[in-house]
Amino acid sequence: MLKHRTTYEIMNPEDVGWEGTKLVLGKHSGRAGFRNALNDLGLKVPDDALDGVYQRFLELADRKKNVTGADITALVSDQLTVGSSTLNLVRWNANLGSGGAATASVVIERDGEEFAGDARGNGPVNAMFQAIDSVVKVENELTYYHVEAVSPGEDAQGQVHVRIKVNGAMYAGHGLATDIVEASARAYLSALSQYAEQRPDTVLMGSSTSRWS
Repeated sequence: MLKHRTTYEIMNPEDVGWEGTKLVLGKHSGRAGFRNALNDLGLKVPDDALDGVYQRFLELADRKKNVTGADITALVSDQLTVGSSTLNLVRWNANLGSGGAATASVVIERDGEEFAGDARGNGPVNAMFQAIDSVVKVENELTYYHVEAVSPGEDAQGQVHVRIKVNGAMYAGHGLATDIVEASARAYLSALSQYAEQRPDTVLMGSSTSRWS
């Protein structure tokens, strides 16, 4: 299948004046097509991380019709960071009712154990941050929050960058997802993980009883 480049390219780049290769993948590209895309983009992924990266690609391809080179580059960077995180997002949910406060629920993994929490907030992102705070007991101040699109289109991935202040020290995090609430949750947890890696004994966790079971 991959002998024919048209199976994973939307068009011939030279036809529209592009130099080099502009890959656009979909969920039917397969593992071999994904590996070829990584090579064409110059991305080096360790063998022990490839399965996780490929799984993230499949999840993204289910949400996006076309996955671009920019999407893959951002995904690889995010997954390699997540793979070394102390705190990991397992499941989440957020709702915004008509005329009411937003609610969010979250399950976070730390050292193989899952912890659950929920909260209300002023909007779904704020509710998600409050839910995370109900699980990860670290007093902090959110000093920076920025959202940007990785690629064009209504189904583009959103990349969120945050900075938090804990006891006068700054910790940065970033998250990636097609849903801004999820990307925000990943970014916030990434920043909290930076702190947890340096001060693990000071990070208290909330309820370990999952409300999703």
